[in-house]
Amino acid sequence: MGGLDRRKFLTGASLGAAGLAAGCDCAETCGVSAGPAAEGKTRKLKMVTTWPKNFPGVGDAADEVARRISVMSGGAITVDVFAAGELVGAFEAFDAVAGGAADFYQGAEYYWVGKSKAYPFFTAVPFGMTAAEIMAWVNHGGGQALWDELSAPFNVKAFQAGNTGHQMGGWFKREIRSLEDLKGLKVRMPGLGGDVLRRLGAAAIAIPGGEIYQALQSGAIDGTEWIGPWNDLAFGFYQEAPYYYGPGFHEPGAALGVGVNLDLWRDMDAREKLIVQTACEAANNDSLSRYNYFNAVALESLRRDKGVTPRPFPDDVMAAFARESKAVLEATAKSDPMAKRVYDSYRDAMAKLSAWGDISESPYMNIRREVYEI
Repeated sequence: MGGLDRRKFLTGASLGAAGLAAGCDCAETCGVSAGPAAEGKTRKLKMVTTWPKNFPGVGDAADEVARRISVMSGGAITVDVFAAGELVGAFEAFDAVAGGAADFYQGAEYYWVGKSKAYPFFTAVPFGMTAAEIMAWVNHGGGQALWDELSAPFNVKAFQAGNTGHQMGGWFKREIRSLEDLKGLKVRMPGLGGDVLRRLGAAAIAIPGGEIYQALQSGAIDGTEWIGPWNDLAFGFYQEAPYYYGPGFHEPGAALGVGVNLDLWRDMDAREKLIVQTACEAANNDSLSRYNYFNAVALESLRRDKGVTPRPFPDDVMAAFARESKAVLEATAKSDPMAKRVYDSYRDAMAKLSAWGDISESPYMNIRREVYEI
């Protein structure tokens, strides 16, 4: 499965993480003393994730949260990170934290859609917010308060702690020329994006990232979305599904969450809480910057070294994605009162943010291309 490329990728990512660790003096940059915790209080905690072991990008974000918590607490709080399957399965991470078998999870909130239809809004929804927009909504537009209200009955307190930025539409074994080509396809796509595909006649399947390549290889699936060029190149998807489509309609800026066992959170003092929150915020920012840069580098490699030519979805397919996305989101909002409140808040914030973007970044990007002839 492209082992050589994957090893190179993992080695480079490890060096990058080591450089970041060596270059960060959290006592100065994070505003929290790295000295021993008051009164000698110590905690040894466990974090479970939804990602494969040593997985760059999303996995780095989990490791960064743990590392920063340890450094900022002067070693008084240590967090052992467990990959999917080491302690619990990827999709069992939420229940492990809610029940106290683990102290933190790190993953994508839309994996918990079985708990509430409101959860996908805190990762990504079809034709929804970009990375910058979802950060703005959660931090300043009322999203965090709704997230707290949603998660508290499950004994969880959650924070943003990673973002992949825009995700591509996916890799397919055969060309998508029209809507007819979607019918009957088995595609790995979780969240509300999967609901959109089902409405268009495809079979959307949710499987953990570590199982995708084997599923493509065996024919269990005909296509997959994952993240973007950086992670997709590492997994070698181009070897099994050579047709690469974008832009992705389903995850325009996918946020990752760290969930804390609520009993643990309530037991923490103000200093410990600030350390956890600050570590999550730092990992969130670092994650997005990594993805923006390394997706660009990997895209260049896919084109130059692997002969991959990204292609747009046909117009009728993208129009159908848009039409069915609206229907899926409206149905989700009607599914329960909490989902409706989250949807209304999300939509209101997105309208405000879009109005600003329409007169700022969008026209600027078009003009910039002309200036630099790129």
